[in-house]
Amino acid sequence: MLQAEQNESSSSINSLAPSELLKEELDQVTYFYQLIVEFFANYSFQLVGAFLIFILGYFVAGKIANVVLRLCEKQQLDVTLSKFLANTSKMLIVALVLIMSLSKLGISVTPFVAAIGAISLGASLAFQGLLSNYAAGFNIILIRPFVVGDTITVQGVKGIVREVLLAYTILVDEDDVEITIPNKHIVGEVLHNSKENSLLELSVSISYNDNPVEVTSLVERTVKGLDGLDESNKCQVGIGEFADSAINIDVRIWVPTNELFAFKYLANKAIYLALAKENITIPFPQRDVHLIKEAS
Repeated sequence: MLQAEQNESSSSINSLAPSELLKEELDQVTYFYQLIVEFFANYSFQLVGAFLIFILGYFVAGKIANVVLRLCEKQQLDVTLSKFLANTSKMLIVALVLIMSLSKLGISVTPFVAAIGAISLGASLAFQGLLSNYAAGFNIILIRPFVVGDTITVQGVKGIVREVLLAYTILVDEDDVEITIPNKHIVGEVLHNSKENSLLELSVSISYNDNPVEVTSLVERTVKGLDGLDESNKCQVGIGEFADSAINIDVRIWVPTNELFAFKYLANKAIYLALAKENITIPFPQRDVHLIKEAS
């Protein structure tokens, strides 16, 4: 009989357990539902106000950034510097609007500022190389040792500046190959900036039987008459060297960087045709050998 009573009590407990669990789950759902309802009942206007403030502030930030960009372009500032100032002004306004939105909800921004400071300290130690690139890029944008469209030579690399970013600078050569240089390898290094032009150096040899002064004038007229060149392109032609087998006539002329090789091939062809027309000899390398017989 005792065993039967125990079995009956255990069966009653098992039958009540699922209903009690269901009741607890329903109570939890009801509790969270009430919390959500109370939250929206108490803070609905604050949420709507914070959302509207952020949307309006973001819209105003974009408009102000466009105004800053137009002002910079009107003052003929560098394109990179203009975009940097516009984006910086937009980010500052968005940050201020975000702080206003959080304060509207009653959220203090002081802990966030402290957390951001701690995170920034850790990130600065972990990403020293990356941050040095950003610091160098900021230095380039402010000091502007070069601008977009300039031809620069740094670390043995030469190209036209296509874009200056905070982390790196993009160059492009005449073959349209992009060259990416981290900004920390630019700042503090010897930098050559020849603006939009590059120096083209050529040399042609003539025989000692020809008059080098007349040939120099002929070559100078030929080079200055090339299509695409005008008086603004500096040109120097002169006697470069009295070599063993010939007199070398050197040519130094500034041409657009993106057409450097095109002008090189065009100038060589024009010089060759001009010399051939005047029957001026381009000699082969030669050496005189004298045999001395010993007296027997």
